[in-house]
Amino acid sequence: MPRHPSLAPRDPDEATQPVPEAAPAPSAAGPAARPSLAGLGVAGISRRRVAWVGLTVLAAWIVIAFAGQAAEASRATARVADERARNADVAAQTEAIRRELDLATQERWVLQQARAYRLGSRAERPFALAPDAPALADDAPGSPTRRLGADTTTPSPLEGWLEVLFGPQD
Repeated sequence: MPRHPSLAPRDPDEATQPVPEAAPAPSAAGPAARPSLAGLGVAGISRRRVAWVGLTVLAAWIVIAFAGQAAEASRATARVADERARNADVAAQTEAIRRELDLATQERWVLQQARAYRLGSRAERPFALAPDAPALADDAPGSPTRRLGADTTTPSPLEGWLEVLFGPQD
């Protein structure tokens, strides 16, 4: 530490001798008081680093909480879509049941069902199909291929390909 020029030593030997350091001032705790370690960081941990770690943990917690809320919202949206699809299915079933009810309450249906219990006229013969009856054959009486005016000619293979390629003839 440089000294003031007016205090410069006059003797050259005095300049090479070390300057004694000032003794520490006595503290209120007594002569054997230890120095304060409050200014030193413990194992490289300072208040600034603790604050940064705390802010990082807080930011990560907020991001994770937001991601959880976003995932829950996505699941809720999927549930709403499923419920809308179910509602549409139930509405279609309800409409089908209403059409069936309208059909079953028509007089023609009631009279046809009454014939199964021999409630028709005496000239009618009651009949019923077995529950395990097979479907009618294509050439069975009353089928569309045997009705009057039905087209019974089969087209040639060339006509079939031409219809597939260019569409039916108008």
